[in-house]
Amino acid sequence: MISLGDSLPLNGPVLNLLNSCLVDSPVKKTMNARRTLAALCWACFFHGALSCPALCQCYARRREVVCSEAPLTQYPSEGLPRDTAMLTVQFTNVSSVSERQLGATPLLEELHLYSNRLRSLSPHLLRGAPRLNTLDLTGNNLTDLPADVFSPAPRCSLVLKNNRLHKADAEWFPGNSSLTWLDLSGNRLTGVPGALLQKLPHLENLDLSNNNLEKIPAGSLDPLSKLERLNLHNNKLRTLEDSVLRGARNLTYLFLSRNKLSALPQKLFQELSQLRILNLEDNQLSHVPAGLLDRLRSLDEQGLDLASNPWLCDGRLEYLWRWLQENKEKVFLPDAVTCAGPPELSGRSVLSLTESDLKL
Repeated sequence: MISLGDSLPLNGPVLNLLNSCLVDSPVKKTMNARRTLAALCWACFFHGALSCPALCQCYARRREVVCSEAPLTQYPSEGLPRDTAMLTVQFTNVSSVSERQLGATPLLEELHLYSNRLRSLSPHLLRGAPRLNTLDLTGNNLTDLPADVFSPAPRCSLVLKNNRLHKADAEWFPGNSSLTWLDLSGNRLTGVPGALLQKLPHLENLDLSNNNLEKIPAGSLDPLSKLERLNLHNNKLRTLEDSVLRGARNLTYLFLSRNKLSALPQKLFQELSQLRILNLEDNQLSHVPAGLLDRLRSLDEQGLDLASNPWLCDGRLEYLWRWLQENKEKVFLPDAVTCAGPPELSGRSVLSLTESDLKL
């Protein structure tokens, strides 16, 4: 007997077997042939999946189609089961996708199109998939997107990671989008898309890491009152406005590592009483202002990373030195927070210093 679980992909070989039972089998009237035919017919017709693209695998029970590492050059809309809820097309030569093609699967909820060769998306792309809540376009060749491309926007998650986007345009989205997760990491952005963020009041996760950001304009994050995770890792930030995070009071994860920050304003973290993880590793910090970390009472154990900064161990480091003494358990690898100068203290752990060392 043939199992009707996820191990039965409704692809070309399965359909060929069905035809064989109907026409070619010399034992088509035997009990086994009848059982095989009944099982295959049930799998095909009960699940509404009459076919499957030849280079893909279709799994009826979970309404999923996977087209991976196939020599596809066009989006595989022909032959897709109309009740498909999850579609993955990865590592192919597909270069475009349109609203009409998405219309072949009107019940689609998740669409993963990563590591293809997408260069263009059609305007109003998502009108062909009105139930879509997750769209992943990681690792393509997208450089620019048309207005209204995400109108209506996915209700949950949009991933544009590792493309070639130079800007994120507010015209991509309708007003008051319900999007909660936006990943623009690994692109070529030079500025924070403030106008776009105005349209995303429900955003909980924003990933702008691995871009070329040099500044975050004051007020650009103010609309994001529900933001919980902000990733700015590996950009070119040199300074931050003291009010830039005032609207993001629900932040629990903040990644500022691998930038060029040389100074932080005293009130930068004043509103972040919920913050659990703060990463400042690999910047150009030599001192921090007194009181900077006092409001961060919710930091996890090992939740603060201060390593790989050129700390100057003189009297101006007194605040950080005393804070580390009292909150050692909240610091990730505390002994890795070391002095870059003066020469006689170079390489010393800040925690190991004495009042005499700091000339207090």
